[in-house]
Amino acid sequence: MIWAVPALASHSLVMEAQQTQTPVDSTPAVLFCQFIPSTAEQFIGMPFIFGGRPKQTGSTDNSWLFYSIYTGAASRAGLIYKAFMPMDLLLGNTHGIEADDVQNGDLIVLDNDLAAMVYQVDPSGRMYFIYASEKRGEVTVFNSDNIVYHAYWLEHFSGFFRINDDMLMPALPR
Repeated sequence: MIWAVPALASHSLVMEAQQTQTPVDSTPAVLFCQFIPSTAEQFIGMPFIFGGRPKQTGSTDNSWLFYSIYTGAASRAGLIYKAFMPMDLLLGNTHGIEADDVQNGDLIVLDNDLAAMVYQVDPSGRMYFIYASEKRGEVTVFNSDNIVYHAYWLEHFSGFFRINDDMLMPALPR
């Protein structure tokens, strides 16, 4: 019984803290970013095939991977993602952002237009990336603490990019 008292006391403090917090902003744009990680994680390990469409073929390339993640997160947030675009068209519908402004769903792009999606940024600032790797033959992930990030991605870094606002539209009411 002695152990229960501290547990109940700490539970009480947690409940009190939760009651005094401000409401969570749940705009569709914020929800879209919040749904990126769980949507992206479904594709880890999926085979790479150029032109592969995840729902139809169970495989993907980078363009279809990003489209599938954006479409899934948008749908869950009550939005519609504009359309499938090959990588060069997708990159033409983005704008550059600063490294300290990166959020879930942003892209890191290399000087050869190879891109990975930032699918999660943790509170420490560590970024988690996902992309369809032709070399590895599957959808793979890495984080900003990984040597590959420093030795390859930052060596060929072009910039961080975010999809333009007009890429997401409100879903029609049902």
